[in-house]
Amino acid sequence: MPASVTPITVRKWQTLLAFIILVCLTLTACSHSASDKDITHFDTSPPKDITETANSHSDRINSDRIDSDRINIVSPDWGNAATLTAMGHAPIATGDIRVWDRWVGRPHLPAATTDIGIRYQPNAELVAQLPVDMVIDNAFYEHARSLYGDVPAQSVMFAAKGKTATWADYTEPTRALGALIDNPKMAEDYIVQSQKDIQLASQQFQQRYPIIKKFAVVQFADANNMRMYVANSLFQPALEQMGKELVVLGEGNQWGFVPIRMGDLAQLDDETCLLIIDPLSPITRAEIKDSLVWQRLGYGERRCMAELPPVWIYGGMSSLVSLANNLSTVSLTGGAI
Repeated sequence: MPASVTPITVRKWQTLLAFIILVCLTLTACSHSASDKDITHFDTSPPKDITETANSHSDRINSDRIDSDRINIVSPDWGNAATLTAMGHAPIATGDIRVWDRWVGRPHLPAATTDIGIRYQPNAELVAQLPVDMVIDNAFYEHARSLYGDVPAQSVMFAAKGKTATWADYTEPTRALGALIDNPKMAEDYIVQSQKDIQLASQQFQQRYPIIKKFAVVQFADANNMRMYVANSLFQPALEQMGKELVVLGEGNQWGFVPIRMGDLAQLDDETCLLIIDPLSPITRAEIKDSLVWQRLGYGERRCMAELPPVWIYGGMSSLVSLANNLSTVSLTGGAI
């Protein structure tokens, strides 16, 4: 041992080394303890306030479902959508809402109604996000049922069962809608009210134009081609309920119309009033006015005519009511009115 190192110095270094070892062992033990706790006892549950909020939200949804008797309907078909709306049980979604007013008119859809895109090919991702209980469509839309996943789908069709459409062809599907939404009384009340509305419209029209008894109904495709709606269209039962006659030029297709050209209107007698159903584009309107054939026909002058607001041609009971109401307020021109 060197002379400069005394026993006292050695003991001091030994004491210091022992202290350093003790501190290191203590820190290592603490580190292991904390690590073991983190691995073994880590709490995976969310904070209490988040859990309570989620449970509260879930309970509210379940409560809404339990407390509400309403069945949420999605219908890509405008006929069903319009009739359900008029009944007081509007669908939560339908398609092509952006052009609803242009082709359907009344009833107006609630502002909260979701647009599921093109009626013939609905947006499946959007439909999947909706709280829908049932899809109501018809044969024209059945190809898209796979887009709705496991949501049940039912078909309701407003159409003539024979060559001539009847009142029953529209009341029976309306009752079917009432059964599907589990509210037969709503449907029955709507049928009764619809008949009253049509009768009132008939009386109002009769007071204004007592001598007009016959109508031909067309919709222009362009200035020279049109669809004439015939006996198997909704215009037959609607006008029949109003005590009027629908004049036709041939037997219609499955959609209730026969294609005709403007010159074919010359076959109608002078007592038949021509009803033109909107929409009618400004360009087509101008071309019709300039047409020599139209001028020779004399509609609006020696022959009676009128232009009516839109009514969904392939609609249900609501279309019958809309047509009657439109006719009750229309201004006829030409002929012996």
